[in-house]
Amino acid sequence: MAQTMSSERHTQSYQHDRTDWRAAVWAGVIAGIVFLMAEMLMVMIFMGQSPWGPPRMMAAMVMGKGVLPPPGTFDMGIVMTAMMIHFPLSIVYGLVAGWIVHRLASTSVLVIGGLFGLAIYFINFYIIAPAVFPWFTMAQNWVSLVAHLIYGLVLGGTYAGMRKHKPAVRG
Repeated sequence: MAQTMSSERHTQSYQHDRTDWRAAVWAGVIAGIVFLMAEMLMVMIFMGQSPWGPPRMMAAMVMGKGVLPPPGTFDMGIVMTAMMIHFPLSIVYGLVAGWIVHRLASTSVLVIGGLFGLAIYFINFYIIAPAVFPWFTMAQNWVSLVAHLIYGLVLGGTYAGMRKHKPAVRG
């Protein structure tokens, strides 16, 4: 009984809060870092491919298909270009997710965050990529799916852990 009341009180405590934009930005950055590391490691370990393939795919969005592997080697210009695409997108996704979940309890934020990451995967890889960046279709696989799920879980968990109470102004 005491556990239920405590949970209800915690759930209720964010009901009238505004989005914590600072927490949303940081959640996007942190989730973006974790996503990139997880995807690069999984590509290398489970697929036997170069970990530099995912950054090259990102950079190809502005640099063109000529930067796609092979070679799958490190190139500072390509990696920097990829980061200039990846992190602003991660922050935008963090802001959107923060706006969506700001009134939810921490457990719900994790669930919605995971679903948000999966939604990003399906929208980017099955709707946008085939029309605009067809080389992304070669990454329609379980590694990319899991990396996006991890992104969403980290995004939600980080936002939930960092947000401050920001009561909405009542007028």
